[in-house]
Amino acid sequence: MTTPRTEQDAAQLRQTKRSRRAARVAEAASAGVKVLLVKIVLLGIVDAISVYALFVLVMKQDWVVTGLVAFVTLVVNWIYFSHQKLPAKYLAPGLIFLLIFQIFVIGYSGYIAFTNYGTGHNSTKADAVNALIVSSQERVPDSPSYGLTVLEQSGEFSFLVTDPDGSVSVGSATSPLRVVTDATTDAAGKATGLAGYTSLRFADIVAQQQAIAALSVPVSDDPNDGSLRTPDGSSAYLYVSDLVYSAADGTMTNTSTGVVYSDNGKTGSFVAPGGEELLPGWKVEVGFANFVHAFGSESIRGPLISVTLWTFAFALLSVLTTFGLGLFLAIVFNDLRMRGRNVYRVVMILPYAFPAFLSALVWAGMLNPQFGFVNQVLFGGADIPWLTNEWLAKFSIIFVNLWLGFPYMFLVCTGALQSIPTEIQEAATVDGARPWQVFRLIKLPLLLVSVAPLLISSFAFNFNNFNLIYMLTGGGPRDVTAGVNVGATDILISMVYKVAFVGASRDYGLASAFSIIIFLLVALVSVISFKQTKALEELN
Repeated sequence: MTTPRTEQDAAQLRQTKRSRRAARVAEAASAGVKVLLVKIVLLGIVDAISVYALFVLVMKQDWVVTGLVAFVTLVVNWIYFSHQKLPAKYLAPGLIFLLIFQIFVIGYSGYIAFTNYGTGHNSTKADAVNALIVSSQERVPDSPSYGLTVLEQSGEFSFLVTDPDGSVSVGSATSPLRVVTDATTDAAGKATGLAGYTSLRFADIVAQQQAIAALSVPVSDDPNDGSLRTPDGSSAYLYVSDLVYSAADGTMTNTSTGVVYSDNGKTGSFVAPGGEELLPGWKVEVGFANFVHAFGSESIRGPLISVTLWTFAFALLSVLTTFGLGLFLAIVFNDLRMRGRNVYRVVMILPYAFPAFLSALVWAGMLNPQFGFVNQVLFGGADIPWLTNEWLAKFSIIFVNLWLGFPYMFLVCTGALQSIPTEIQEAATVDGARPWQVFRLIKLPLLLVSVAPLLISSFAFNFNNFNLIYMLTGGGPRDVTAGVNVGATDILISMVYKVAFVGASRDYGLASAFSIIIFLLVALVSVISFKQTKALEELN
């Protein structure tokens, strides 16, 4: 029989449990509200970025990308506002970044290979027409003088123009003149200011005189109507081009010579009947023209073949030399009879501890013909062109890459050798096998089982070892007979870099075509190599 005291204690215990349960529920609800708020804030940021991107894409009329951005934004909101779809909530960020930074980049690079994108062909046809007309403009001899006040807004200069008839207009390099009625004027009726703009003083105009003198403000949307320019920042004059564009038939006519330049729809430029081309042009799709140009033009095909052969030779020699030296040192320092093995091992991996590009720069200085350490100290001041002679430069690259790469192979081979069971070696020795036979018939095949994939990856790495080539020799010495910027020690990846980014003429389309060729070569070599290494797996 329970006492009142016991019943009171039991009731109090039940009340305590209910209070704790209510507190946990309230805490969970509070945490849920916080998580929801964080989710809303983060999705709000994502949606704001997406909306901004959609506005920009719509302005550029890029409807395909606009549709993709809108679709991805809707899917992301659907996933994260849903109470289910838990796996998708974890996978969505990774998939989005994969699409943006991997799939899109690779796909766009492949697309560029089928265009004429490059110097002189890097914008739209409308931009090219405006650029051609502006670049050939001359001042109209009887042009009236327009009162001018130079304005500035968000870092962009504009012209506040007072016509001889008293009307006031404002415009910039990207926005044609438009009439305004709320400008402030001085006693002479000249417009001096406009709301939202900053009027430049004389000192400001002097400080920015080059940019202001180069500024050309279109009179209207039709580029043939000309533009206003200023020589002093206080008056503007009408400039008209001797090139007249006809949108109806897509031609550009030089009024001074009478030559008519037509858009042939293939080169992305206006071309005269005699073959003369007006630049800049615009970006167009050219199909396989870049690949045909790469293999069909002798001035490019010859250097491309030479660079490809040297790339294979460099990658193969790099793997063989580094693996050979690394394996030799691993065998030597794996002998238990050698004293101080750990100290020697630490010394051997020191080159691997320094950044490769920095080591290449150091070696470039040491191999300098005039004041380098190698010539001045080791060869007594001899003038040996390590980096300017074609064959010596190639030898120098192989040697420096050996110095940089053997520690990695040394570590790999050391681990692989130590994983080989000693019982197998002892059994072979008991059967009368000599040390060389033990190494050739037992150690090396077992070693290759684990090392072969690493050798393939090392080959692929050296196939695209841009840092060493560019930092040590810059790809030189230059081949002056080649139709592209290429040197004797350039490998494919450094040649692609030069074609795309070095020099006055940059051909992104041709460089992308070369990139596709590199991808196919590396993929082919990797597939063949991995098929061959499957035979080694039987040794296990």
